[in-house]
This record gives sequence, structure tokens and C-alpha cells, in this order.
Amino acid sequence: MENLDHKRKITIMIAIMSAMLFAALNQTIVGTALPRIVSDLGGIEYFNWVFTIFMLTSSVTAILVGKLSDIYGRKPFILIGIGIFIVGSLLCGTAGTIIHLIAYRGIQGLGAGMIMSTAFTAVGDLFSPRERGRWQGLMGSVFGLASVFGPTLGGWIVDHIHWKWVFWVFLPFGIIAFLLIVSLFPTTERRPSEKIDYLGSILITFIIVPVLLAFSWAGNQYEWTSYTILGLFTASIISLLLFIQVERKVTSPVLPLDLFKNDIFSLSNGIGFLLGAGMFGTIMYMPFFVQGVIGTSATASGLIMMPMTLSMVASSSIIGQYITKTGKYKIFALGGLLLMTAGLISMSFMSSETSNLVAVMNMIIVGFGLGACFPVFTLTVQNAVSHSNLGVATASTQLFRQIGGTVGVAVLGSVMTIRMEDKMKELVAGLPPETDRTGLANFSNPQILMNPDQLDQAKNSLTPEMLPLFEQLVGTLRESLAFSLTGVFLIGAAIMTIAFLLTFFLREIPLRHSNNEDKQAAAE
Repeated sequence: MENLDHKRKITIMIAIMSAMLFAALNQTIVGTALPRIVSDLGGIEYFNWVFTIFMLTSSVTAILVGKLSDIYGRKPFILIGIGIFIVGSLLCGTAGTIIHLIAYRGIQGLGAGMIMSTAFTAVGDLFSPRERGRWQGLMGSVFGLASVFGPTLGGWIVDHIHWKWVFWVFLPFGIIAFLLIVSLFPTTERRPSEKIDYLGSILITFIIVPVLLAFSWAGNQYEWTSYTILGLFTASIISLLLFIQVERKVTSPVLPLDLFKNDIFSLSNGIGFLLGAGMFGTIMYMPFFVQGVIGTSATASGLIMMPMTLSMVASSSIIGQYITKTGKYKIFALGGLLLMTAGLISMSFMSSETSNLVAVMNMIIVGFGLGACFPVFTLTVQNAVSHSNLGVATASTQLFRQIGGTVGVAVLGSVMTIRMEDKMKELVAGLPPETDRTGLANFSNPQILMNPDQLDQAKNSLTPEMLPLFEQLVGTLRESLAFSLTGVFLIGAAIMTIAFLLTFFLREIPLRHSNNEDKQAAAE
């Protein structure tokens, strides 16, 4: 595929990026539409599964298809992935209950995992490592654009048409991408003599699913020390031990353990794990600060978050170009991680007095840093492994980043809860002894600050003698939320600092000018 003419390569990349945009938009557009969907379908107690099932199925599929695409080629799996995603999207719009929607979102996740895994790997097939920087940057920009336009478009569709069209509006993108890949994407050489590692595939599924569920549920549905969470972690550890034993014996392992002997592969995935934790942690909890502490409306909050995403898109594209031009990448990773750390440290100094402008400036710094890092660590892994393992190695980078994000959101969420509870205890202890504390129960959840109607209801529920203290209580609650979130950002900065220091140990080997060179030799 590397020898195709440049025009055809660009056309194929447009098709691949269309497929990725189709999948990414369907993922980001759902958030703003979900409240309306739940009001129609019911089952609010299950709404988290709309996201959780997508994450589980896409994560498992990505790593499994990574190895299969190394054996049978990328084209069949990206086409199957697009086809499954189209079917899943079509079915989502027909859902009559929340259970149906969850099942159909699981189908979407299966397709998304195939698309994401094969799309990033296809860049490695089409271009030499020296050329990949610009394309990895552009692929990263696709996710950024989906994050910008998806939620806004989802809100508009729900308000003006019907929530079903959230899932149907982008179906033409998928069909066009499918037809372009059918006609343009070449069929690569297959290795059908390799046996599929069925047992390893089952075991890696039993590693990923429990650990993702544990970190998704811990601190929310269940306590960290509950039997459910401990049981999930135990199941994952047992599966891991069995997986290692199996992979040592099979001839064609689903995830070759020898890859972890490559220090560039292991270190890059470790840094990617930390980057995922910092990235998802910031994206998840910054809206809490903008809405809950500063007091910005949900609509305006989306606009305030937009500069961060746009700066990430710009940085990812620009840095990708520079990597291709210079052949250097370590300096950009270090610079990006340093910017992210600086931005998160700056966020940790914010308070209830912080303006939207200051918050936006901090988010832009984080966005530029994140965008600079995004193209690097997939590239370093691809440049350090043999082409026969390109698919599974690329899929591993996505898996580690996904798990890092899940772990980061869970851990940082627990930090926020603990700090919030400590501050609330301090608040209650500081009230006059004669204060009626029964009305304070309404202020135990910071979500009240992001819902003006709920805030009014809480005010109306207070006894007359508590009303004079209402504004003071709200102000103190904002300070408590600010206290908890600044702790989250500070820990995020610590995580990025560790990633920054680890990057110093990442060996920078030359980016090869051809896929025909011996990749493994280059890493040794």
C-alpha cells in the first residue's frame, strides 16, 4: 500500500477519516440528546449503560481486531466495522425502550472498535513512519471536531426535529465512506496460515471488561471496597494470570508478550495510559467548575469548552506537520506534556472568583498541550515494531489510553467526592449552634449548583429562619466545589508530570522512510 500514488492515498485517507468522523460524531452527539431520549423511553436508572456498553464493546473489539487485521488485512475489518456501525445507528433510532437502546449501542460499539483500530493502523500501511506524523495529527483532529460539533448539533436536532435523527443524520457519511473504501482501498497480503488465538481472545476480554466496569462503577454505584468491585478486580487479575500463561505457549498470540520487551512499546503505552487519565479527567470535570463554581449556564458552558477543543485540533494538525518535516517527535511530546502540566497547575489555583476568561485561557493551554502529544505516542509504537504486528500494536495504544481515561475519571471523581465531603463537614461545623441543619441535606450534592430549578426547589424547602443564610450557603457550597475540583486538577497535573518525566526515558529512534525497512531492528 505504501507504493500507491499520492492522489489515491489521499482519497483513501479522506474515506478513512469520513468513517472515523461518522463514528466519533455518533459518540459525542448522544450526550446532549440523552435527557430527551430518557424522557421518551424511560429507564433513567439504566442511562449510564448507554455510554458504558459502547466503551466496553469498542475497547474489546479494537484489541481483538488489531491482531486479526494483521492476519487478514485491514480492508475486511474496516468495511465490516462501518457496516456494523451503520446497522447499530439505524437500530438506535428505532429503539422503543432503554434496554433496546443499550443493546443497539453495544452493536455500535462493536463497529466503532473495528473502525478506530483499523483506521489508525491503515495510516501505517499507507505511509512510512516519517510521513505518518501529519496524518496522525489530522486523525486526532477528527475527534476534536466531533467533540466541538457533536453536542451542539445533538441539541439542535433534539430541539427542532426528533432525537431519532441523532442516530440517523450521519448515515450518509458511513455509506459514502463504505463505498469509497470498497473501490479504493487495496486488498493486502494475507497470512491465513496463522491460527487464531481463541482462548487468548476470550481471556483478554475477561481482563478488559471487569476492570473497565470496576473503575466505571467504583465510587458511584458501589463503594471501592464493596464485594462487587473487589470481585471484578479479582476476576480481572485471575484472567490476566491465565492470559500470560496461554500467550507464552500459543504460536500466534492475540497480544504478543514479546512486544512488552520492547522498551519503546511499553513506555509509550505507559505514557499513553497517563495521558488518557489526564485528558479525560480534565474534559469530564472542567464543566463542573464552569457551571457549578463560576455559575455559567449549560449552553454557555459548551461554548466556553469549545476553545480547548479547537486549540487541540490546531495543535495536533500543526505538530503532525512538523513531525513529518523534521523527523523529530520527542521534543513535541515533552513540550505538549509540559503545557498540559502548566495548564492543569494553573487550573488548580482557580476559585469561585475566577472569571470565564481565565478558565478559557487555562483550557486553551491544556488543549494546545494535548494536541501536541496526540500524534506522538501512536507513531512511536508503530515505528518501533515489525510490520507484522502493526495492527495489534496500534490497537494496544488505543486500549491503554481508553483504560487510562476510565481509571483517571474514576480516581479523580473519588478525589472530588472526598474533598467535597471534607469541606462540607467544615461548613456544617462552622455554622452557628442554633442553626437548623435539617435543610442542609439539599446541599449535600454539588449537582444542585448546575441545575437552577433544583436550586430554587432547595431554597423553597428551607425553613424561614434559614432563608437569610441561603446565599451564604450557596456561596460556601461553590467554594467547597471549587476546593474539590482544584484538588482534582492538581492531581491531574501530578499525573502529567509523571508522564513528562517518563518521556525523557523514551528512546527517539529515526523515523523510517519506508515500511520495507526492518522495524524490529530499528528498535534494538
